[in-house]
Amino acid sequence: MGQSTRVALDTSALMMPVELDVRLFEELERLLDDYEATIPQAVLEELRRLSEKGGQEGTAATVGHDLATERCLAVDTEASYADDALVELAREGNVDYVVTNDRPLRDRVLEAGRPVIALRGRNKLAITQP
Repeated sequence: MGQSTRVALDTSALMMPVELDVRLFEELERLLDDYEATIPQAVLEELRRLSEKGGQEGTAATVGHDLATERCLAVDTEASYADDALVELAREGNVDYVVTNDRPLRDRVLEAGRPVIALRGRNKLAITQP
């Protein structure tokens, strides 16, 4: 059996289960079968900061942070800003896909030559090729 597909998740992806009622990891399994989820440290940091805000966004970030620490491998990057870190991983070929609901980030990842997994419809994820 070959190497797992490497998927990097951004902050918006990890907040989808609460904000948009998306079964994030089930959807990734449906699309990719065998995958390994990674997140840059900068995304963990962003989720931690957002979780301190309270309200629905704070709750979504707290759940996202918990999911990230349970289900994802945190990786260090040169970039300290979450979006830049994800683009860096994509550009350097360290991940096969980036999962995001952030349109500017999606465009940057596609420009870097990597496919993006994003929400399509109410609660399904779909792959966009560069």
